[in-house]
Amino acid sequence: MTQDFMGKVAVITGAASGLGRATALLFAKRGAKVVVSDVAIEGGHETVKMIQDKGGEATFVECDVTNESSVNNLISKTVEIYGRLDCGINNAGIGGIWTSTNNYPTNNFEKVMAVNTTGVFMCMRAELNVMLRQGSGAIVNVASIAGLSGFPKNIAYAASKHAVVGMTKSAGLEYAKKGIRVNAACPVFTITPLVTDMFDVIGDDMKDKLEASIPMKRFGQPEEIAEAIVWLCSDAASFITGHALPIDGGMMAG
Repeated sequence: MTQDFMGKVAVITGAASGLGRATALLFAKRGAKVVVSDVAIEGGHETVKMIQDKGGEATFVECDVTNESSVNNLISKTVEIYGRLDCGINNAGIGGIWTSTNNYPTNNFEKVMAVNTTGVFMCMRAELNVMLRQGSGAIVNVASIAGLSGFPKNIAYAASKHAVVGMTKSAGLEYAKKGIRVNAACPVFTITPLVTDMFDVIGDDMKDKLEASIPMKRFGQPEEIAEAIVWLCSDAASFITGHALPIDGGMMAG
């Protein structure tokens, strides 16, 4: 079993920064050709340059995961440029707002669901259509521990990530006999721009409480989560599908 991705092609959404960038860099380090995708054009090109500066091969394709045509263009461009698609990492997401459920605004709830749930669905659907023609492929949908348990004060985020886990399990079962594996990565709070923005909102006291709630007593790093995502796509995980993997410093074990 190996984590060698030479000759393989990976597409990563939300790859302009944070976890998506770390995952793109790691795929390239392991030999994959990487399609970097995001709505943040400048950051996406920076990720590509980081890969190329280390001798890797990467291309940027702008994509808004809430737009069906944009998603379909991303996957068709990937196949047009590289001829195939082996790994789809559906990572693009937003955090929603922190407020009580009885005060949560409908427009923000719908916005979070559009990116985190419908966006993942449309990306996964487009990836599956390519992988079915190939007879092989691996998809990792980036969920969260908020998709495995309750998450007070951010019902939209919790709902969106529970939906991602449900879609992952359903697709994992549906395509298990067709050479396509579908799994979800469920990280705890990880030091990315999305999470640091959240810390700015909730304040230092709540941040400290969240960190203390993790058995390892620290937050995750993007590179640690990326290792798990890349592993799920590798031959080393060839018998794993429909699984939602906590990457959480032991938090879900309690």
